[in-house]
Amino acid sequence: MSTEIFVIGATHHRAPLALREKLALTADGALALAQTFAQIEGLQEFAILNTCNRIEFYGVTGQAGTPARIAAAFCAQQGFAPEEFANLQLRLQGCDAVHHLVAVSAGLDSQMLGETEIFGQVKGAYAAAQAAGFTGPVLNRLFQKSFQAAKHVRTTTAITIGQVSVANVAVDLALTIFGTLTNTRILLLGAGEIGEKTAKAFQSRGAAALTVASRRFERAMELATALDASAMPFTQREARLAEFDVVVCATSAPDPVISLATTRVAMARRPGRPLFFIDLALPRDIDPQVAEIDNVFVYNLDDLAKIAEQNRRARAAEMTKCLAIATTKAEIIWQQISATIGSLPLKLTSRAEGLSPP
Repeated sequence: MSTEIFVIGATHHRAPLALREKLALTADGALALAQTFAQIEGLQEFAILNTCNRIEFYGVTGQAGTPARIAAAFCAQQGFAPEEFANLQLRLQGCDAVHHLVAVSAGLDSQMLGETEIFGQVKGAYAAAQAAGFTGPVLNRLFQKSFQAAKHVRTTTAITIGQVSVANVAVDLALTIFGTLTNTRILLLGAGEIGEKTAKAFQSRGAAALTVASRRFERAMELATALDASAMPFTQREARLAEFDVVVCATSAPDPVISLATTRVAMARRPGRPLFFIDLALPRDIDPQVAEIDNVFVYNLDDLAKIAEQNRRARAAEMTKCLAIATTKAEIIWQQISATIGSLPLKLTSRAEGLSPP
């Protein structure tokens, strides 16, 4: 067969949060999967995009069946039933795969239409694959041109109007519960990019009492200093939970960091005062049963996306324009790539030596 571009994976469109938890890759899991992919015969180039709402594998191959081998390797590592993955998987090739990447990068395929975080996540995924030597002339050009196209979509349309980030939706929701954030005590569990953006969004709405806790205390101290906030050892989160009104969870922990028993004890110490959890993690940081406790409010990623649906309708009028631009840009990119793709080698040389731990 001739060389082809493809994408295979699963997204929020078919996989609810409970399934995305099972599909999500940890940092070590992503490294292990990349090592496996690097040994797949016929896979010339690849990149792994792993976010809260999607797990996608972009590749270039000269052999039939390569996408199926990728899916099998992924399911084997995650302990996920291949037939279940087949029922929910996304699988595109050629110009359709190019159009998909442009749409994803521009925020047109997101739960929160026009959201801003995805562009940086796609750029990060590409940078990691390029640094490890997994990309080559095809994917390098595909991603770079797709970024240019996505920027054009975002700057020439109104797709980003309104509160189109997880952070802003979460803060607006807190305002509806508490009315004001001036005296609201907020705990941020996790000091990564999403947690930091959410913390800044809270501060921009008047929140002054912010405490940061991370599994790496030095990172908590660093972020707390930057935000003019307080830092707390992660191990104290359970003992001090009752002190806070809003808890933002955004860790990369493999298991819940807030349990049902801990929350019950905390609520007994703050009778009559609501406790608001925002779970931005995947896998989830909060035991789902916590939501059953009286006066406790728990919102996860899918919940926030549903709340943002009103803003999505306001931006939907821009979709026709956005999709037209994305389609035109994708076709141009595809023409540029397909003009030279036939001259590429059809056999992969081993790139496992390009791997290094995160």
